[in-house]
Amino acid sequence: MSKNEQQYLDFARDVLTNGEFKGDRTGTGTYSVFGRQMRYDLAEGFPLLTTKKVPFGLIKSELLWFLNGDTNIRFLLEHKNHIWDEWAFKNWVESAEYTGPDMTDFGRRSLADPDFKVLYDEQHKLFCDSILNDDAFAAKFGELGAVYGAQWRHWKKVQGGFIDQIGDVVAEIKRNPNSRRLIVSAWNPEEVPSQALPPCHSLFQFYVNNGKLSLQLYQRSADIFLGVPFNIASYSLLVHMVAAQTGLEVGEFIHTFGDAHIYSNHVDQIEEQLSRPMLELPKLVLNPDVKSLFDYTMADIKVENYQSAGSIKAPVAV
Repeated sequence: MSKNEQQYLDFARDVLTNGEFKGDRTGTGTYSVFGRQMRYDLAEGFPLLTTKKVPFGLIKSELLWFLNGDTNIRFLLEHKNHIWDEWAFKNWVESAEYTGPDMTDFGRRSLADPDFKVLYDEQHKLFCDSILNDDAFAAKFGELGAVYGAQWRHWKKVQGGFIDQIGDVVAEIKRNPNSRRLIVSAWNPEEVPSQALPPCHSLFQFYVNNGKLSLQLYQRSADIFLGVPFNIASYSLLVHMVAAQTGLEVGEFIHTFGDAHIYSNHVDQIEEQLSRPMLELPKLVLNPDVKSLFDYTMADIKVENYQSAGSIKAPVAV
């Protein structure tokens, strides 16, 4: 089966076996290692994991959200994507304008508590409906600060104005593919305090050789069970999209980690995933008629023949 998926499973098994237990910002606790790397040959197949279902629609909408330079979750909710809800929801329930039941430590309370889950679901639905239907509410509580989209497309210059990092890099790949400066940084120290979540996937670099485009990502913090499968697929998709717009074939996605960890409340889920057999990787298909990286829509991006062993649910640490 796929070497692409096997290395992810070996990585997860290694951290589960050899990771050091340490505390973390969320209060959950992790099994952690520092400094690892994986390489995905994108010609082998699109690395969407098969040992658990990874919802590709969420990956597409999140990446398009980044590429649009958007930082408000309304776009995501319009595409039924809730993966950034918790940070915005937290801002609302901790604000002076919130008048509902106490949700301030919702991220650390067990959703197995039936009474709490009913309250949480009611408040979360109210929050999402308000984001979608109330412009003023969305503007105030849907904003996550200068997260990925802002840094990728609208990096603030000290002397005024903005830098479109992605746009500039794509233009440079076409003009000078041998450049060693094909870099996009999401880590902006000045804006970290204002971001709902400082960038975990913090810097990436493109590389062109023999007509193939590769990308290396440095990820400072990596949630191996929930986050990393999304990151693998998202950046692999980005390689395919940029390659399509620069006349190149796809090469590798190289994933380099700082603190890579398994949350203590994800151990059972990881063990279940490791017990499952791998299936064949799917094929990615992009609409060849799209002429700009920034013109792709959800309908222009598809995977064919994706099969998986089914979803495995786990709580998000906020």
